[in-house]
Amino acid sequence: MSQTGSNVFQRSIRAAMPMAVDGEGLYLIDAEGNRYIDASGGAAVSCLGHGDAQVVAAIQEQAGKMAFAHTGFLTSEPTEELAETLIDGAPDGIGWVYFVSGGSEAVESALKMARQYFVITGEEKRHHVISRLQSYHGNTLGALTVGGHARRRRPYLPILGEAHHISPCYAYRGMADGESEEDYGLRVAGELEDKILELGPETVSAFIAETVVGATLGAVPAVKGYFKRIREICDKYGVLLILDEVMSGMGRTGTMHACEQEGIAPDLICVAKGLGGGYQPIGATLVSQNIFDAFRDGPGAFEHGHTYMGHAIACAAALAVQRAIVSRGLLENVVTQGEALSNALNERFGNHHNIGDIRGRGLFRGLEIVADRATREPFSADLGIAGKLKKAAFARGLICYPDNGTMDGDRGDHILLAPPFIIDADGLGEIVDKLGAAFDEVMSGIAE
Repeated sequence: MSQTGSNVFQRSIRAAMPMAVDGEGLYLIDAEGNRYIDASGGAAVSCLGHGDAQVVAAIQEQAGKMAFAHTGFLTSEPTEELAETLIDGAPDGIGWVYFVSGGSEAVESALKMARQYFVITGEEKRHHVISRLQSYHGNTLGALTVGGHARRRRPYLPILGEAHHISPCYAYRGMADGESEEDYGLRVAGELEDKILELGPETVSAFIAETVVGATLGAVPAVKGYFKRIREICDKYGVLLILDEVMSGMGRTGTMHACEQEGIAPDLICVAKGLGGGYQPIGATLVSQNIFDAFRDGPGAFEHGHTYMGHAIACAAALAVQRAIVSRGLLENVVTQGEALSNALNERFGNHHNIGDIRGRGLFRGLEIVADRATREPFSADLGIAGKLKKAAFARGLICYPDNGTMDGDRGDHILLAPPFIIDADGLGEIVDKLGAAFDEVMSGIAE
């Protein structure tokens, strides 16, 4: 044992981590009996909350039958049933599911699938992937390369691949005075066409974007019409559209897939987090029929794979989660409680001098923190606002997701909220009350 009594290499080495021992609905409980309301679902993961009896039973049942069968040899009933369920609710044109163990793997798979697709179809020059600044697509090297989260990319820049980024659709900071939302959306979408032409259309394989930006910007949806224009540009130049819905998908914004609200269907969709609700590690890349056909009619295999893809227990858990969302009418609750959360946040923070923007969809909401509401000037990064908020909230029994670098990768802070789909009015009240108290503490400390 180490001097701290643990040999676990934690995310934050100096932090004294409480021992989680139980989970009950909206709450996690530590060894000292302290209860924490999970207002961010961890990282937009725990869509059903904690300790759901139906999901636990499904895991136990599958473990009692068969835990693991390598997909190089066999498939399994829960894997097949989950794939069928996902395709039944998928956007038009999506017909196949490639299972992995998490969001980064889903993005990595999509990037490699796009590349191999063009090799198969005789367009081997297509290898560039375009993405957006202020995005986050995962921590594997490929996903980190295309991501635009400056802090997470910075230590690894010498070993990352070539990256091509355009502006995010971030109206709060990007829209010019006097510019309509529609004109702004067309302008920033037009950057994709400019970048494709700069690189050479015959060299670009894919454009990847978060449908609603999560960790890096704090629940920023695109303005109306943006993604329709993006889809048109991709179609014009034969570029595949990859939507990263690892955070925003699987019901988080009020529809099963966030892109449903944009009126488009991508070529590939990356999902994870809410797919299994945290009960098992699982993610998936959803694939259009035409991409699958190229693999089927060509080599008959995808040169990629992971040991635990299609894991029987993980798929059984995810299947139970997805069935619970439908049978309990939880998408409707996401819409209803999402509006209630938005109203409560606006009532508590809407006129606060240090809150510049409150945004999001469904139970995926963000608050951008500023030093001056009128000028939108952020606090200095040296003040560590996000870290202080996380600590103050946690001390009050609130788990939320503050982050920094919102404005430009270094400056700016926001809070991301993504509570479980089972949330009710009492839970929302507790979240807003505790967040308000934590925010007041941190802001008063800054003022002093």
